[in-house]
Amino acid sequence: MKTIKGPGLFLAQFAGDAAPFNSWDAITKWAADCGYKGVQVPSWDARLIDLRQAATSKTYCDDFAGTARDNGVEVTELSTHLQGQLVAVHPAYDEAFDGFAAPEVRGNPKARQAWAVEQVKLALTASKNLGLNAMASFSGALAWPFVYPWPQRPAGLVETAFDELAKRWRPILDHAEENGVDICYEIHPGEDLHDGVTYEMFLERTGNHARACMLYDPSHYVLQCLDYLDNIDIYKDRIRMFHVKDAEFNPTGRQGVYGGYQGWVNRAGRFRSLGDGQVDFGAVFSKMAANDFAGWAVVEWECALKHPEDGAREGADFVKHHIIRVTEKAFDDFAGAGTDEAANRRMLGI
Repeated sequence: MKTIKGPGLFLAQFAGDAAPFNSWDAITKWAADCGYKGVQVPSWDARLIDLRQAATSKTYCDDFAGTARDNGVEVTELSTHLQGQLVAVHPAYDEAFDGFAAPEVRGNPKARQAWAVEQVKLALTASKNLGLNAMASFSGALAWPFVYPWPQRPAGLVETAFDELAKRWRPILDHAEENGVDICYEIHPGEDLHDGVTYEMFLERTGNHARACMLYDPSHYVLQCLDYLDNIDIYKDRIRMFHVKDAEFNPTGRQGVYGGYQGWVNRAGRFRSLGDGQVDFGAVFSKMAANDFAGWAVVEWECALKHPEDGAREGADFVKHHIIRVTEKAFDDFAGAGTDEAANRRMLGI
């Protein structure tokens, strides 16, 4: 068994224009002061990282990682959630997602997709330059508007969508293989990879690609009423990244999973700061330890109620207290009688 690394913090929800969140030097000092040992980096945020530089200059990456280490944290992974989203966008979401892209490709879906593919590949190369072996992403979505259809879906619609999704990602996955980096898809509503079944549909179409891995986040499974503990056992060989995020689902006679178009505070299902929701993290961390998860426990703060800085500081302590330092011996070793094959055979009557 392996002891999970952590706590880490995903910086996407904290980066901003005000200090200490507006520069790599300042935000890493702040994260260390909160009690974190690692940070996951949103690769699209130019205030924190120059992605093209990171992909083309090992010296830049050495300096980037060195600054973090000097300030008390390691770089855990890069994230391409926003760029990955743009690898596959249904036209219904063109305008909503345009803001994720560089200004010069907005309003041009074909150019935007090409830009997104290049961005994800740059992040994979940058990950290699940083000595990382995993990168977070979203799959994007072509079929999501038809997730709960009326009228019924035409025959073959979903299959065609997943064929195309795999076709778009296969060259990126091959680039990931060339760089020795896993792409960890966050299984997430709004993405075509939003549960285990859809992940498996994608995996089959990529030829069970070794780099098509999974980012495990139990909060999204709570909101789908999916068994988030069983999921760990099913996909233990593919889970290479872990977001520690809490959630609660409190259905009423008025609303359930779909939330009634309400804001986060008034939804039956909502994200909460660690310890304020319903995820059994004692069981989650036990499963991860038993299944030899070797990565980082990374806090992703999303909460409808609590201030982010309070959630971040509390989250660091929460993860520290849940990480299991795995044992190197069995608790009943003291009663062991050694190994004697002849005795074993006598005890079995053979």
